[in-house]
Amino acid sequence: MEIILLEHIAKLGKMGDKVNVKSGYARNYLLPQNKALRATEANIAYFEKQRAELEAHNKALFDDANKKAEELKGFTAVLIRQAAETGQLYGSVTIRDIAAAINESGVALERRFVSLDKPIKYLGVYPVSLSLHPEVSQTILVNVARTADEAKKQAKAYNNEGTAEKKETAPKAAKAEEAEATPATEAEEKPAPKKRGRPKKEAVAE
Repeated sequence: MEIILLEHIAKLGKMGDKVNVKSGYARNYLLPQNKALRATEANIAYFEKQRAELEAHNKALFDDANKKAEELKGFTAVLIRQAAETGQLYGSVTIRDIAAAINESGVALERRFVSLDKPIKYLGVYPVSLSLHPEVSQTILVNVARTADEAKKQAKAYNNEGTAEKKETAPKAAKAEEAEATPATEAEEKPAPKKRGRPKKEAVAE
């Protein structure tokens, strides 16, 4: 089905683009959500007439996403859960749980903005990506622990691990730069001595 996009859709196109998509995707999501219209002559004319209003709407979505990204910068969602001695949770942490924690912090966020490949099933600290807009994303941390004290210890260990990695990488980079900047030594500049072969015997006249 050929449609015209009314807003920027990730991996599909920008507002005003005419694209072909599967009929089910259009009927079940894009058209009901007012994200696109069938690319008929009447709808194209309607789009051109409403272009200024649609552009303002898209800018408002972009600005709102940027605002949320700034508010969630450095944010950590602490989720207290029961778990076995092995660290495996009795249950799992899902997109719904993460979105709920974000909303409880005061930032309104729909579940569809949380990108999580699979539920979290073990204690620990996990980076989770938020797709706030096709052009705006943010990464938060999800700290799953048995108690608040355990969450603090996990956060400290996670931060220390990241700091240790930075410290380990920095000297290596410095040494590499120093090696590149160091001029060749005198021994390196001198050409290697030529190997001497055995002297040729003179032919003896008979």
